[in-house]
Amino acid sequence: MSTRFPSKLLEDAVNEFSSLPGIGRKTAFRLVMHLLRRDSSEVKRFGETITRLRDDVCYCSVCHGISDTPVCDICSDPGRDSSLICVVENVQDVMAVENTRQFKGIYHVLGGIISPVDGVGPSDLTINRLEEKVRSGVIKEVILALSTTMEGDTTNFYIYRRLSPFDVRITTLARGVAIGDVLEYTDEITLGQSIVNRRLFSLPSQG
Repeated sequence: MSTRFPSKLLEDAVNEFSSLPGIGRKTAFRLVMHLLRRDSSEVKRFGETITRLRDDVCYCSVCHGISDTPVCDICSDPGRDSSLICVVENVQDVMAVENTRQFKGIYHVLGGIISPVDGVGPSDLTINRLEEKVRSGVIKEVILALSTTMEGDTTNFYIYRRLSPFDVRITTLARGVAIGDVLEYTDEITLGQSIVNRRLFSLPSQG
């Protein structure tokens, strides 16, 4: 039986919050009631921030990560090694690697990983753009820093096959990141050591 709300505005707000991932209707209701208890100026600022995020956020034209400008601070930093690219799934993984302070190159954000179950194929990702960068000849090393899940490994293998014809060193994280780990949730020390001790990527042996 559906919950009866005393206000259509309240119900609409709960419906919007509960549409977010990981937010059930009870949690959505608590969040809405919390906003109602806040000062109206604070709630207005909250709403304006979300609107600006959606309307004004940029995607870096170089790495495809989220940015406030057409080229992000990392890609425009002359102190970074632009011949070294770390391939990650999303902006959360960029943040995770940056927090280790062990990587001085630049990034390439795929925007996801290959997952046929979820309807995500190679053409849905920025793999073509990555290949263009490598084909240009300025890239010396590509680090495949994807989560060690089945989908992450599948994406690694696909990218390796696409890039293997080119004269570029292809490495992957050392297995300090355990099989099945999601990069975003790996602790900084383990992730940092996995970057420093990265190894050449190789396809699994055929039994």
